Amino acid sequence: MTDNLAKPLYQYASVQPKAIAISAGGEAWSYAETARVAAALANRFARVRKSGRIGILASRSIAACLGILGAVWAGLTYVPLSLKLPEERLIELLKTLDLDAIVVDQRGARMMSTSVAEYLPTLLILSADAKPSTTITGPNVVYLSDVSETVEGKPAPIDADNVAYIEFTSGTTGKPKGVMVPALAVNNYLKVMQVWSGINPADRAAETCDITFDLSVHNMFLTWHGGASLYIMSAIQMLQPSRFIRDNAITCWLSVPSIISIMRKSNMLKPASLCSLRISMFCGEPLPAGAAQSWLEAAPNSRVENIYGPTEATIACLRQVVETPIAVTAERGIVAIGSAFPGMRAAIFDQQQRRVGRGVPGEIALSGVQLAKGYFGQAHLTQERFPVIDGTQWYLTGDLGVEDENGIFHHLGRLDNQIKIMGNRVELEEIEMHLRAASKSDEVAAVAWPIEHGSATGIVAFVACTELSSKEIQATMAGKVASYMMPSRFHLMDALPLNGNGKVDRSALAGLLSQGFVGEQKEKIILQSAHERVLLASSLHKSSNLDKAPALQG
Repeated sequence: MTDNLAKPLYQYASVQPKAIAISAGGEAWSYAETARVAAALANRFARVRKSGRIGILASRSIAACLGILGAVWAGLTYVPLSLKLPEERLIELLKTLDLDAIVVDQRGARMMSTSVAEYLPTLLILSADAKPSTTITGPNVVYLSDVSETVEGKPAPIDADNVAYIEFTSGTTGKPKGVMVPALAVNNYLKVMQVWSGINPADRAAETCDITFDLSVHNMFLTWHGGASLYIMSAIQMLQPSRFIRDNAITCWLSVPSIISIMRKSNMLKPASLCSLRISMFCGEPLPAGAAQSWLEAAPNSRVENIYGPTEATIACLRQVVETPIAVTAERGIVAIGSAFPGMRAAIFDQQQRRVGRGVPGEIALSGVQLAKGYFGQAHLTQERFPVIDGTQWYLTGDLGVEDENGIFHHLGRLDNQIKIMGNRVELEEIEMHLRAASKSDEVAAVAWPIEHGSATGIVAFVACTELSSKEIQATMAGKVASYMMPSRFHLMDALPLNGNGKVDRSALAGLLSQGFVGEQKEKIILQSAHERVLLASSLHKSSNLDKAPALQG
């Protein structure tokens, strides 16, 4: 057995019923009212239970929080569904998940097309301001404002292996990976974080993340674990985070490091400008040392921490306190990722899955109580990424890392082609799969560009041997991938450069970009490789006396 994730909120509803549990857009919900509606939703979910899965198609909103709390209160699994999904992908997920119910807020309702409506589950819960784009009627369409009943009873008892949520991430096959995270793993994370953060009813935490990003689990459940208040940031407020922090006297902060960069460029991160903060955490991307120093100066009363971990290890499982002098990863200029949480282990493995010594780079592997149960409906992939090695189950992260002589771990990049864009995990192979279909060509490549402090800020697509224009390819792609996965630029070429192994040379393509390659322009591009210089031409050079651009070797 393990505690229901809604248990702390239920307990605080009795201790401090009038205290604010959730605040958003000028609307505040007390612990008592939040618990009442969550219990009522749980009761409704339990009555239609079959698969035990509840979809949440919503933005950062009060409705999303209530739906999530209702699901876990009933001992069920909540499944966040991205608002950035194209219609086809959303329908595919709805068919695969076989949801018992779905909670939809104002933004989610805009995705309720006639086609999507055909695959909705039996019970549909709508926020008061939700206006579906198609007419949806029936006895099981319920508005949150009409959920007025009072249901007695505590959150449902749950087993240790109860799946709290399924978080979908990008997959190399084009099929999203649904990471199944058990409540026991979340409870270990919350217990550890509660000890370190000391979050309490006097605290105000900011919700900076969409519910499809597992940092939202930290922001929601750690806040309620300590009886604090969750202040949800709108998309507009995210543009001026320093103002939001000051106006709401925020004390606890967790976000991706990219926000620091945005604030610095906008001159919003001035010394002593964030004095209300007492704890600040960053996760999801490498944390540049310069950015960390700027935050330390802006938030002089705050402890700053860099935490690391994939969704498969429940939010984060390594931690490095940022203090002067900052522990920096050599030659990368980023903060170290630190050491493992209690209940977790980290190690560096070589290509044969053998542990290597300190100072030797390899793949970061994780083991312990916070490991996910695997991937929803993908047993083979689960076995591959969660192997048992010498009697212990590990998760192989695909991250390159090293443990230094002091036992501190450092992140050195990716072993595969997975990247992060503003905290969203993306497999370049998935984008390439859709590129092939959209361009009707097998010669495609997606390149993360540009890279700042080890994190991508965009994607550039290269396509060879296609009869379609870049605009036609772009239009097709727009209906297939989430917006953060959409390439910002499309370049058509006669041939893609290859390395010595006959694989597409992404470094060569990045070299083209660094030299100012602009795609469908009638010009020759000079590319410097490790072994030779070659002439490359865009696809519009077919009428010139040049042959197709030679493949880059080496």
